[in-house]
Formats: sequence, C-alpha cells, structure tokens
Amino acid sequence: MIPNLIRALAMLVLLGLAGGCATTASVDARDPLEGLNRSVFGFNKFMDKALFDPVGKVYKKVIPHPVDHGVTNFFSNLGEIAVIANSILQFKLGQATKDVARFAANSILGIGGLWDVATGMGLPKHDEDFGQTLGHWGIGPGPFLIAPFFGPTTFRDAVGFGVDSVFLNPVGYVDPEAYRAGLLSLNYIDYTADKKSARSLIAEASVDEYEFLKNAYLERRQGLVRDNTDIDPDPGFE
Repeated sequence: MIPNLIRALAMLVLLGLAGGCATTASVDARDPLEGLNRSVFGFNKFMDKALFDPVGKVYKKVIPHPVDHGVTNFFSNLGEIAVIANSILQFKLGQATKDVARFAANSILGIGGLWDVATGMGLPKHDEDFGQTLGHWGIGPGPFLIAPFFGPTTFRDAVGFGVDSVFLNPVGYVDPEAYRAGLLSLNYIDYTADKKSARSLIAEASVDEYEFLKNAYLERRQGLVRDNTDIDPDPGFE
C-alpha cells in the first residue's frame, strides 16, 4: 500500500510540474497550477454526473435512512483515531483526552460507532488531521490542487491525507484485500451521496464554481490550522 501511495504522490507532483510549465503566469499566487486544476475539476464533475451521483441516488433509495446514518457514524467514529493522534501531535492534550472519551463512548455505548451518543454527553467532534498538524508546526500549504476524485487540497494537505489514510485509518489494515476494498468503496459512496446537495448548492450559487471552491477551501483550512472556532465543521465541499 505504501509504495502505491508514493507512486501516486510522485505522479501528482510530475503532473503538477508539467501543468506549471504549460501554464502562463497565474493571477492567483496560491494556484500556480490553475490550468491543470481546472482540467481535473472538470473531470471530477464529469465523473460525479456520470457515475457517482447515479450510484449515490440508488444508494439513498435502497438504504434506509437510519442505516445510512449509521454507516456515516461508523466511518466518522473510525476517523476519531486520526483525530486523537493529531491532537496529541499538536500537544492539544486536553482535547485529545476528550477525543479518546468520545471514541470510547461511541464505540461501546454506540455499538461500534453506529450511534453518536458522545455528542449528547458533552463530547463534541473535533476536526484534526495531519495536514493541520503540519500547518500547526509552521509548514505552509503549498500550491492549491484539485485531486482526481477527492477534490480540493494543497500539497501539504495531500501529504497529510496520505499519512492519515495509510497509517491512521483502521480500514487500511483490514484483510483480506477484498474486504478492505469493499469498506473503502462503501465509505466513498456514503460520503459522496451525503455531499451531493452541498455540491449542487455551490454550483447554483457561484458564477465561477472552481474559484468559489478554491477560496472556500483555502479559507477554511487556514481557519482550522489557526483553531478558528467559527469554522463550519462540515461544509460539504471536502
């Protein structure tokens, strides 16, 4: 898995360099690869319309809402492991203690995280990842990127996502590989189905959807690194 991730990141960098060489001076210094990013953005929209939105519609129709909600909670609970690790790496030890208590409550009382009982117990969900950890210790975001299938990110956050998904996601350790692929696919389908309405609102509300998405993403990530409590915990575009 790790060699595959390294190859994917290397290919991303090479594509970025190629796109940068083929692009004239960019108006936005945060987005020197705008030409490449807009192409990938168009590809992602095409894939959403042709594949993921239809699959998401079927998923929403076939899966009862309580089950759908439970699936979302289950994967969100698994994500608490990365939150705990990154809280510790940022020396937010008080928050990490609460994150551990939240994970334990939802895993035990919430039956593996299918129900979120922790929020009602005064243990809200925090948003920490390795990209934020790198930013916390002074590493800049680097150029803005649109990753195939996954959407907006930056060089720093792409590395952070790789660390979180390879080392801190329990699904990555599931064997056999077929089970692991199935869980990852279910997680992605559930995620994209839940975010469809938010994507539609962004498309309807913005003249330049790409520009809107870029600015919203970069501002939100900057706010998360700075621990801005006014940040929307689930904007729908990540």
